[in-house]
Amino acid sequence: MTQFLSALSVGLGSGAIYALVAIGFVMIFKATGVISFAQPAFLMSGAIIVSFLAPLMGFYVGAILGVIAIGVVALLVERLTIRPMIGKAVFIIAIITVGLDIVIRTIAGMFLGSQPRSVGDPWGTDVSVIAGVVIQHRHMAAFATATVIVIALLLFFRYSSVGLAMRAVASDQEAAMAQGVSASAIFALSWAMAGALAAIAGIFAATGGPIGNTLWLVALIALPAIVIGGFDSIGGAIIGGLTIGIAQAVVSTYHNQWFDGSGILPDLTTNLGPLMPWIIMLAVLLVRPHGLFGTKEVERV
Repeated sequence: MTQFLSALSVGLGSGAIYALVAIGFVMIFKATGVISFAQPAFLMSGAIIVSFLAPLMGFYVGAILGVIAIGVVALLVERLTIRPMIGKAVFIIAIITVGLDIVIRTIAGMFLGSQPRSVGDPWGTDVSVIAGVVIQHRHMAAFATATVIVIALLLFFRYSSVGLAMRAVASDQEAAMAQGVSASAIFALSWAMAGALAAIAGIFAATGGPIGNTLWLVALIALPAIVIGGFDSIGGAIIGGLTIGIAQAVVSTYHNQWFDGSGILPDLTTNLGPLMPWIIMLAVLLVRPHGLFGTKEVERV
């Protein structure tokens, strides 16, 4: 049981990171109908910016400024490259976001240099052992931060005028514009918030070690989360992110015990943990093609 709870703590921390990225994907999709493949670049860039700011200002101030900076970058990206493409095919805009991701990641990667860089987090690889359960501080910090952010977002969408305007645009863009809501402003805000969420996820993904050139892959692992939960469901993104995080951690922990060749299961030397997000995604798609909480498309024949 202690081994399972230790794996669960790892899964909650990883799942929280995936959930933050997935929420960003969903916010842009709900507002614009486009999946932004630029999220990996924002995630990686956020961690790199903080690695420069943290030594000068401390981790917390550097993290806040880094998140704001990526939010502004995402806003500018939407204004300069996505806004002129309004009215074009969704596929074309999605391809543009792929190009943006490559360009931004390439530029950000130039600042990594040959020396390993760190976000300077106060947790590192510190752990606490409670009744035999090993809990890594960085994972609990990620889960706690994600919980606060999710609660803040729920309150924002429910009670603030801007949040209500974002919900209105997501529900019916034309009706919202008829009521005086600026859809273009909502598009820009959605991109800025999604970029900021990706930056936060990037900071926590980079804790406990040096920033690597493959950090951006964390955002790709979040893609199965939105497929599992549904492309237009923020709640689904949260549940999807936590599901794949926990599944990854549990399977990675018990793989050698399950596939040791002593029973009916084969002897697999490759750990299946990293494959679990995609296996779960395929299983969900076979049963519910629109995701567990996504809106089912209705077509008139």
